[in-house]
Amino acid sequence: MQIGLAHTHTPTTNTLVRCVAIALCFLGLATPGRAVVTTSYSDQGLTFNGTICLDAQSGAVLSEKMADVQGHPASVTKLMTTLLVLEDIKAGKLSLGSRVIITKEASRVGGSQVWLAPGENFSIEELLYALMLQSANDVAVALAIDRAGGVAPFVDRMNRRAAELGMSRSHFITPNGLTEGRGPHDTTTARDLGKLCFELCKMPLALKFTGCRDYTFRRVLKPLQLTNHNHLLTLFPGCDGLKTGYTSAAHASIATTAKEGNHRVIAIILGCDSPGGPKAAQRLRDKLAADLMTEGLSKLKASEGQKARPEALAAKAPLAPKKPLIAKKEEGFWDWLGDLFSF
Repeated sequence: MQIGLAHTHTPTTNTLVRCVAIALCFLGLATPGRAVVTTSYSDQGLTFNGTICLDAQSGAVLSEKMADVQGHPASVTKLMTTLLVLEDIKAGKLSLGSRVIITKEASRVGGSQVWLAPGENFSIEELLYALMLQSANDVAVALAIDRAGGVAPFVDRMNRRAAELGMSRSHFITPNGLTEGRGPHDTTTARDLGKLCFELCKMPLALKFTGCRDYTFRRVLKPLQLTNHNHLLTLFPGCDGLKTGYTSAAHASIATTAKEGNHRVIAIILGCDSPGGPKAAQRLRDKLAADLMTEGLSKLKASEGQKARPEALAAKAPLAPKKPLIAKKEEGFWDWLGDLFSF
């Protein structure tokens, strides 16, 4: 059974699905570099660029499908922006309380935003909440300018850090993933995003922001109530991050993580698309991510059980009889007779 797929269909449905898939292949109508899911999701037409599920402690791959095919991460790009800011905090270059003054360039960014205005100033902590919950494109630009003096030098930092993490098939051109039309676009793979998230999951501070469900973004006379776009935070037990993304060019992506007991997994879905439109693609993306995490956690628990079994058996094994300190003398007739008259 494949990860995240798997539920039953009638023979008629399966036959129809296979026929359609074969016909698409022969006609060359299937999108190159995109997987067509052929079980429970196929009747809804879901396609994706790639998926992967990792053990967040070791980085071991628990499952993958087309994990090295390139796609566009959309707002999942903001995780790299977050990593660089958190690493600057760790290095003592700034703190969560450091203030960022908003520039005209940041205030002019479109898409999802918190409508920053030139001259306003916010703490790094406030901006990171807005970046993760609201997926605020204007905040990403404000942070880029603050940390590197401009968007271009910050993007250079993003690409250098990606290379250090071994993200060999990734290239960033924005700090926020906001691209349009034919691009150019930020480019990555499911495997590369897994490497980025593996690094972030080492940081409790990263999960504090990515796992927050609601936050009030304070501003004079105009507070904004922010709600995290990652619905798995409320739907999947133990989920505490990381980031969703969607644009019409990139389709729907998600990098998510969940912990159960001593185990944590990371699941990446890159570039989901559906004939049902953006909302359908996002719902199916979330379901596939949830299935990946469920099976990943099950694998880790099963592996733990197999390791523990020999120890448990050894603990229950009967103890070998102790040898007497003095060898027992073999009894004869006179010993038996003496015992008989003993009281």
